[in-house]
Amino acid sequence: MAEKTAHPATRDIHEDPSAGTAGSGPAGAGAAGKPEAAVVRDALGVGVAVGLSGFAFGVTSAGAGLTLLQTCALSLLVFTGASQFALVGALAGGGNPFTAAAGAFFLGTRNAFYGLRLSQLLALPRPVKPFAAQWVIDETTAVALAQPDRRSARLGFTVTGLTLYVLWNLTTLLGALGAEAIGDTAAWGLDAAGPAVFLALLAPMLRTVTERATAGIAVVLGLGLLPVLPAGVPVLVAALAAPAVLWARGRRAGKRPEQDEETAR
Repeated sequence: MAEKTAHPATRDIHEDPSAGTAGSGPAGAGAAGKPEAAVVRDALGVGVAVGLSGFAFGVTSAGAGLTLLQTCALSLLVFTGASQFALVGALAGGGNPFTAAAGAFFLGTRNAFYGLRLSQLLALPRPVKPFAAQWVIDETTAVALAQPDRRSARLGFTVTGLTLYVLWNLTTLLGALGAEAIGDTAAWGLDAAGPAVFLALLAPMLRTVTERATAGIAVVLGLGLLPVLPAGVPVLVAALAAPAVLWARGRRAGKRPEQDEETAR
């Protein structure tokens, strides 16, 4: 389920802790005047669009040999699409369960960084935070950060998280049941549904040169090492694309001041 940049308006929330709290601005609108109906509409749009993709995971998981209970448990407890697809994909390729779990865990660590950002933005009561943590994923983070104030961010996060969680788990169940009913998913080509959906969700988010370069290198590493490494390991190696691109970018940026000084001389 992919990296966002904080919306400029969110800076105001931290400069003014009272921004976006109940009672600020007209009823039904945030401090910046965005109607609650618009926030709910946007959140529902994201939640429904992505939540329906759980069907693809259910099909993929069942095709990988996981039972109905195991498939549903992954969506209920893990609830992060990329990690789920990585896990069942590695298992389907005959990978070691521990290697597959490691790859899924590595992909899921990005949610921890989202949590650090959202913890400041949402400022939820302490008893609520453990439950909200289950919904800290790409989509809820993107919707929350796009809001102009804390109140709207909380609303967007909650509606997106609830919609996605319910639909993702429901469609996971339907996908797994459907896969069991039709038998061999590979014969129908449904084993490719999961990766196709993930790529469709990821592609529009690659907007900058750095993001595209990272994705391109990751694809080359993942596909290139697929024939020579055990299933699940290429995913871990492909993750090295991100620090490699960031290192190259930092080195390039460091050379620019030196070139400017030489030009000035």
